[in-house]
Amino acid sequence: MIELDALTKRYGTKTAVDRLTFTVRPGVVTGFLGPNGAGKSTTMRMMLGLDNPTSGSVRIDGKRYQDLQEPLRYIGALLDAKSMHGGRSAYNNLLCLAQSNRIPASRVSQVLDTVGLTAVARKKSKGFSLGMGQRLGIASALLGDPEILMFDEPVNGLDPEGIHWIRNLMKALAAEGRTIFVSSHLMSEMALTADHLIVIGQGKLLADTSMADFIQQNSRSYVRLRSPQRERLRDVLHDNFITAVEAGNGTLEIDGQSTEALGELAARHQIVLHELSAQRASLEEAFMQMTASAVEYHAHTDAGPHERPAARPDDGKGPQWGPRDPEGA
Repeated sequence: MIELDALTKRYGTKTAVDRLTFTVRPGVVTGFLGPNGAGKSTTMRMMLGLDNPTSGSVRIDGKRYQDLQEPLRYIGALLDAKSMHGGRSAYNNLLCLAQSNRIPASRVSQVLDTVGLTAVARKKSKGFSLGMGQRLGIASALLGDPEILMFDEPVNGLDPEGIHWIRNLMKALAAEGRTIFVSSHLMSEMALTADHLIVIGQGKLLADTSMADFIQQNSRSYVRLRSPQRERLRDVLHDNFITAVEAGNGTLEIDGQSTEALGELAARHQIVLHELSAQRASLEEAFMQMTASAVEYHAHTDAGPHERPAARPDDGKGPQWGPRDPEGA
């Protein structure tokens, strides 16, 4: 279990993480979402003792990360797959980690086999593709057989088979009762993987809820109807105090009604339906709706194809374009 209590991180006048309080519980895959600049990476680094909080605390099974003896046995993490020593083989990278946490050397071969790198175990990691490096990073997180696992963009660089594999791996580990915390910008993949969501924006907690409740609370759900007897259908709906909205292509959209109730109503009046379907927003749509006011960096597409942003005076650092970020980031 990971527990955050009023966790705060400031860099000068900028507050990157603002009094975050939430708990990552075992037995489910918890997704960690937020726009760019929301503070996700800073939060995860503080969880692992890589950054010190300005105030507040993080507890890993009731202890600070710094106080854990042999931390890889408690928590495994993939934050940056490129952090491996490129001059060492995959095997030796993991062996060094194992020895530093008194993990048996036999475990190295086991996790290399788990992630599918046995055939390249003795090759230097600097020659690995992005996907192979990602698998090696996942192997390092699994090395201590920990009860808690943290992954930042775990599918980065993986092919479809690899994405399917890591998704099933995280679900299987959660089913064993482990605590799984995963951050990703791929909403379609998060929707297939996560059971619970933590959403932050501009360093603040926006949501701590189940996947289903998050989508329901931050998007519109409705029923779509299409019938060759559209006018008769509209009359029947009106007579039953049901409001229908024209949606083009001969379809009607209705809020606040179930497909079962509408289907039975049409059947009672012998109305033929060519479509009766429940429509629900995707995780991406719900996420965009919730975080619209918390996005720090906005892209604009109104510049013409031959326009350049206005130049600012040269400050000795070469040509630079556009307004200066007040935080220098």
